[in-house]
Amino acid sequence: MVAPTTPGGKPRQPSLAQLRAFAAVAEQLHFRDAAAAIGMSQPALSGAVAALEEALGVQLLERTTRKVLLSPAGERLAARARTVLEAVGALMDEAEAARAPFTGVLRLGVIPTVAPYLLPTVLRLVRGRYPLLDLQVHEEQTASLLDGLAQGRLDLLLLAVPLAAPGVVELPLFDEDFVLVTPQDHWLGGRSDIPRAALKELDLLLLDEGHCLRDQALDICREAGRTEGAPVTTSAAGLSTLVQLVAGGLGVTLLPRTALRVETGRSEQLATGYFADPAPARRIALAMRAGAARQEEFEAFAGALREAMGVLPVRIVEG
Repeated sequence: MVAPTTPGGKPRQPSLAQLRAFAAVAEQLHFRDAAAAIGMSQPALSGAVAALEEALGVQLLERTTRKVLLSPAGERLAARARTVLEAVGALMDEAEAARAPFTGVLRLGVIPTVAPYLLPTVLRLVRGRYPLLDLQVHEEQTASLLDGLAQGRLDLLLLAVPLAAPGVVELPLFDEDFVLVTPQDHWLGGRSDIPRAALKELDLLLLDEGHCLRDQALDICREAGRTEGAPVTTSAAGLSTLVQLVAGGLGVTLLPRTALRVETGRSEQLATGYFADPAPARRIALAMRAGAARQEEFEAFAGALREAMGVLPVRIVEG
């Protein structure tokens, strides 16, 4: 038996209906039972199997008046047909999941100065409201996150803004103040009216290069009138180490309010000072690619996060 070709000379492709009919007959070894199993009339099923044999150019079944047997080729191709049908079913299931919001994989990038303090809230929200969402978290610095978003490695970012990045849409969540963390006996510890100008001459400890929080702190210092030559000690890769250096008396540092309870609760050698209004602050937002296929879903996620984060010491920014 020779497989027929199209007018262009290419072999004809079997249809899914033909594969489904053949798979049913291979399982039931009975035309009537196979037709009933897939909801097809017996003549239509017989025609579909015959058309498949013609398309493939091989005999799949040995038909007798009493029973149906698989030919050697039919034995081999029945397994292939089932594999194809299972793959198509998986494709349809995946497409259905893609149409449904808050299902499937969501690859969320988070900066290090946000991850330890906001992820508990994010994870509680996802577990409670979006149980079918497969949230995958990646903690990286801002430049790496933006590259991952642009390359499609990440779907959504949680970080400090503004970014001034082309092709990126920001969904603001909240503003949070910075506070001054000092050694216990520091003259600014415990005050609630610290002027920004106090930052001019302090021994300030900052994060390493590459952290956006370092850049934000330096901007705050410049706004306060701190000169470029004033001493700034850069000796920590994370906020936890930075706070421990403060506890050891090496200087003072700026912390976002969301990090305060976690980081200062580890030592009794620390004091906290609050700035006079308007206090220096940063804005935290979600960021997505412009024109993202899941834009509506991400906007709804931002709204849910604003609601969940209302209990934190922040000022919610309505979208």
